[in-house]
Amino acid sequence: MSASDTPDIRRHMERLAAEGVDVVRVVYPDLIGTDRARDVLLDHLPAACDHGLAFCRAVYHTSPQGDVAAVAGGLDAGLPDVTVRPDLSTLAVLPWEPGVAACLGEVTDPATGAPAPESPRDLLRTVLARATEQGLRPVVGPELEYFLLEPAPDTPTGWRRSPEATGSVYTAGLRADPGNHLLRTLRHLRDLRLGVITGNHEFDGGQYEINLTHSTALDAADRAFRFKAAVKELARQEGNLATFMAKPFSDAGGSGFHLHLSCDDAEDRNAFDDPAGSYGLSATARHAVAGILAHAPALAALANPTVNSYKRFGPDTLAPWLIDWGLDNRSAMVRIPPERGSGARLELRLGDASANPYLLIAGTIAAALLGVQAGEEPPAPLEGYGYDTSRSALLPQTLSAALDALEADTALTEVIGKAFTSSFLTYKRDELARFGRHVTDWEFTEYAYHL
Repeated sequence: MSASDTPDIRRHMERLAAEGVDVVRVVYPDLIGTDRARDVLLDHLPAACDHGLAFCRAVYHTSPQGDVAAVAGGLDAGLPDVTVRPDLSTLAVLPWEPGVAACLGEVTDPATGAPAPESPRDLLRTVLARATEQGLRPVVGPELEYFLLEPAPDTPTGWRRSPEATGSVYTAGLRADPGNHLLRTLRHLRDLRLGVITGNHEFDGGQYEINLTHSTALDAADRAFRFKAAVKELARQEGNLATFMAKPFSDAGGSGFHLHLSCDDAEDRNAFDDPAGSYGLSATARHAVAGILAHAPALAALANPTVNSYKRFGPDTLAPWLIDWGLDNRSAMVRIPPERGSGARLELRLGDASANPYLLIAGTIAAALLGVQAGEEPPAPLEGYGYDTSRSALLPQTLSAALDALEADTALTEVIGKAFTSSFLTYKRDELARFGRHVTDWEFTEYAYHL
């Protein structure tokens, strides 16, 4: 039976047509978590499901500036295809774009039918299969921050924070958000069924945070990916720019991507809770914390994946730059929130907003699983305000150092996949090489007049 004869597809088409939809946008994440897509007219949806949509595999190797890194299987192979098929279980009508629905795409190698080697969604699936083998089902709650920018032709970048006012952390309403961006965005994201629950203005001017509810790890990654794409799209519709860049301004803080992680066991009980365990945590939870600490230098490459990421680190930034953990301590890299019982979990505060949700979640779970497998206890938790290098080891302070740590961590790369790791390292080292050749505004200001 061809796709066009499948009752499920006909049912979807009839429903979409009844809702006035005539276009389906098939979307998938690239290596850095940017959305890649193609619009499919509704009448052609059966063919897209049957035969798939052809994309050049090198889209995974293409930088934000349009350069193609020399990743194996791309340029060297003559720029072959990948095939993308709509995942109709993820269909949702876009509330802000009349006549358009969107769904995620499944990316495969047309020669083998296997998942494309660089597919972030399939990487996470691979890691989750390892979790299932250990009798665990990871549950994730994402928290993301971003800056809203408005056009400013008189500035070097052409953008400024919207609004510029500071001192509005943990506020909502027109005082912090005179354009009502947050309220409008929350309602659209709710209607897109992304599981958003709360939003507020964050620490710096023009900075916002929106929290998503917890769910199984793949669903949480899907929602976080679609959330980032939707926020950027909605800002563009307003004539503004939403950026999840780690630290877009020298005089402001950075934007984080915090993950709340727990695991359910085979009986659907929270495997991190144990009233009789140390700190009210089970051995599984403590071992998971130990694993994340042990693999933190390598994990930084996935959690802090850009040259800019490491400018977010530093004392008094509330961005972790030391490898530590603490009980309800926001100055620690891993925080254990005070809830226990069904709410027992850890919060990884390492990630910045530029991280690819699939890679950050996959890497965190992989590190936690390695910790559970090793069965080691973490050191004593941090007490008081952190950022003391005499008490805790330093995280990598540059992207180059983080990539070296990832390459050296053979236990972690075995879980996330050697082929994927090789592609990621090649792509990111190309980014470093391009940045190393670029003359920055800082260099000109620092040297041109005096030297």
